Amino acid sequence: MVDRRHFIKNIAGSLAALGGLSLLQRSGLAAASEIPIMDALPGKEALIKQTFRPPNYETPINVFDAPFTPNNRFFVRYHNAVIPEVNAGKWRLHIGGEAARTPLEFTLEQLRKVFEQVEIPALCLCSGNRRAAFEPPAPGLQWGSGAMGNALWRGVRLKDVLEKAGIDPSALEVSLAGSDSGVLPTTPDFVKSLPLTKALDENTLIAFEMNGEPLPHWNGFPARLIVPGWTATYWMKHLTAIHVISKPLDDFWMKTAYRIPKDRFPSGQFSSQKTETHMPITEILVNSLITNLVDGQTLPKSKPIEIKGVAWDGGDGIARVEVSTDGGFNWKQATLKQDYGRFSWRQWQLVFAPKHPGQYPIMVRATSHSGISQPLEPIPNPSGYHHNAVQKITVKAV
Repeated sequence: MVDRRHFIKNIAGSLAALGGLSLLQRSGLAAASEIPIMDALPGKEALIKQTFRPPNYETPINVFDAPFTPNNRFFVRYHNAVIPEVNAGKWRLHIGGEAARTPLEFTLEQLRKVFEQVEIPALCLCSGNRRAAFEPPAPGLQWGSGAMGNALWRGVRLKDVLEKAGIDPSALEVSLAGSDSGVLPTTPDFVKSLPLTKALDENTLIAFEMNGEPLPHWNGFPARLIVPGWTATYWMKHLTAIHVISKPLDDFWMKTAYRIPKDRFPSGQFSSQKTETHMPITEILVNSLITNLVDGQTLPKSKPIEIKGVAWDGGDGIARVEVSTDGGFNWKQATLKQDYGRFSWRQWQLVFAPKHPGQYPIMVRATSHSGISQPLEPIPNPSGYHHNAVQKITVKAV
């Protein structure tokens, strides 16, 4: 029988030979004693496995060097373990609720034909991305930096579908349900809601394509909700039912889960779900990530060092990215690459030449068009959400 230490040593050696160890380090998960498992779900290439049941898999950070994340490398996030294979021909989307005037039902083909199709580049980001970097540790899946992906989403506007059904003046929220479910009857069904204003935003989509292809099974086939600028907890996969409701949705996933301390974060778009102390997580915060270097990496001082990465926010757009190579004393502005839209991340790069051998502490911070920059330290909260502190790594020039 192979003991645990020997197994980890063999895995680490294999990953290092394939360049995989650095990928794991880039996600903030690799440690000397614990090497995360790389595993491939059907239809996916190898991802960093957080859990198998339900499936939760993280994208290696070097994949983010591309402007759009390939479908077969896109992260996977589920709360429930029973995920049926949906037959697109038999799939139906039900529109109803007490504040919808005319209940309707659509096939996938009807959605495509009846409503105008639109495409939106947008970042899909798990609320707990970078949770593993919190100190002290926060409970929940210990995501590194790979619980996100940028894609080109194609579908129809949710507002067009809702207006087809008719919206009663009493409407307050729009609830969303998918086809996945829990193993036990006591498992709370994963149902979320949006405030009516966000549901009627022209950028909120019912999407059926991702990067020019049908949605992968693990990313919501045949249709999912796209809520650009908001964290992925609202991006309902395998969408089956949309209800227009006149009262705040009162379930576990709205009243207990995915909530943050009130007034600690800049958010105010979901007043119907606020309490005196807490509110639901909503907008993505300004953030950035180095994608081509890892902490502790050794580089030749004889060559200029290229630093590459991505930056994003909740929709104001990225105004600038600054990089420090001396631990924050001096900052240089990085070059921003093509702008694909305010909900897409923005690639950036900077080249610097080490003047002497030694260690170089590298920091990166992004600033949005609204003037908001990343903090030096993450904002503490019980669930480890919204980690958007300035990234810090150290490289060694020899």
